Amino acid sequence: MKIAFAATEAVPYAKTGGLADVAGSLPKELEKFGCEVKLFIPKYSSIDEAEHKIHYNWDIGEMPIRVNGMIRSVHIHQSILPDSNVEVNFVDCPHYFHRGSIYTNDKDEDERFILFSKAVIETLQRMKWAPDVIHCNDWQTGLLPLFIKDNYSWDKLFDKTATLFTIHNIGYQGRFTKSVLLSAEIRSELFYPGGPVEHNGSVSFMKAGIVFADILNTVSNKYSHEILKPDLGAGLDGLLRERKPDLFGILNGVDYTIWNPETDKYIPYHYSKDDLSGKIKNKKYLLEHFQMPFDENVPLIGIISRMVAQKGFDIFEEALGDLMNLNAQWIILGSGDEHYEELFRLLSLDIPQKVSSYIGYSNELAHLIEAGADMFLLPSRYEPCGLNQIYSLKYGTVPIVKKTGGLADTVQDWDEWNHYGHDTGTGFSFEEHSAQALYSSVLRAVNYFGDKSVWNKIQQNGMMKDYSWKKSAEKYVELYRLAKSKRS
Repeated sequence: MKIAFAATEAVPYAKTGGLADVAGSLPKELEKFGCEVKLFIPKYSSIDEAEHKIHYNWDIGEMPIRVNGMIRSVHIHQSILPDSNVEVNFVDCPHYFHRGSIYTNDKDEDERFILFSKAVIETLQRMKWAPDVIHCNDWQTGLLPLFIKDNYSWDKLFDKTATLFTIHNIGYQGRFTKSVLLSAEIRSELFYPGGPVEHNGSVSFMKAGIVFADILNTVSNKYSHEILKPDLGAGLDGLLRERKPDLFGILNGVDYTIWNPETDKYIPYHYSKDDLSGKIKNKKYLLEHFQMPFDENVPLIGIISRMVAQKGFDIFEEALGDLMNLNAQWIILGSGDEHYEELFRLLSLDIPQKVSSYIGYSNELAHLIEAGADMFLLPSRYEPCGLNQIYSLKYGTVPIVKKTGGLADTVQDWDEWNHYGHDTGTGFSFEEHSAQALYSSVLRAVNYFGDKSVWNKIQQNGMMKDYSWKKSAEKYVELYRLAKSKRS
């Protein structure tokens, strides 16, 4: 099968979150299932051409693409995704993509991704390459299914091309003023209260993707059910319920060539489930790095996250007094709301023997925290998939999570599973989004940490789990076939 994979970020070229990991890993795995995959991402100024061996495609040359009444000059540069034969097509338009960051709050944010979506289609036209499926990801590519079925419906090349739209986070919807209809050349008949592209008076790219794509999916099974309800559907739950027969959940996989304590290039001591001695050494190394006292009997709890309320920092702050009274240490890596950044700065100053924080992001430190921490806290209000809890399982770092989305799909609560007669639990979880529920789960984990035989069993259970891309890619191939059947 021929798959055009459209995303706005992909490892190793550009990354702000989990989408980049998906776009950089899934195409490689699809190739192993016999798919021919072409990946499309914008060519941001931050992408190093020499490092990634990116070259200009002279066969395609200049493409004039109209956005908001202006003709923009677009070019295609290409490379090969590392460890694969997947062709990467970089959409080059300096006017839109040579900015300080991947996503902006600029007034033409809509235009940037209108152009990207049109460029994907027009590149395929010039290549004369008809994909069986165009795999679209999140609101930035939400107009692609509409364009294929309407604006470019005249081109017989796409007569049998289906679209799959993956919702990575329903909360980000790409909503803009009605002027988008002109900018994107969308027929005004599609915009009316409750119409295909209208959401609360605005044009929603996310809604367009949901309405016009042949098949929809989210990045975990639990999340695919959660977004059908008003509290997590972000106003689109009614529409999603209408499309429920076409909505599926496929858990994101992880790349174990990058996240594996036996081979991880960022950690000083390698280890495995059969020999965890390297993990203690990493813990000592990590604590020394932050100038904190080391005691192998005091659990070290890691947090790597955006510091926002959605990630559970609201209830963490409420539970702060009780959490800091526990016999445990904390290392936090992340950035976000100024309020939470300042909270962790002050904690690091007030109780440096118990808390250290790094405000910002460091890939090396992220690996070191996964390897050196005993536990990993992820108390998100909602979490479409989450990857850090999956990394944690592999690293023998016991996750403590809220039972939502991908967190619920990947972490089995030790006490809950024991209650049913299975000693197969891999972590600790809580249902209610409250400070008390969070604290109770952390307290349970800290108490079990003192029982080394139980703790080792929980670690072993987690380290044996396989959340590689293979299973997920197989399910995507099934969805592609299903999408294709709707267009044949």
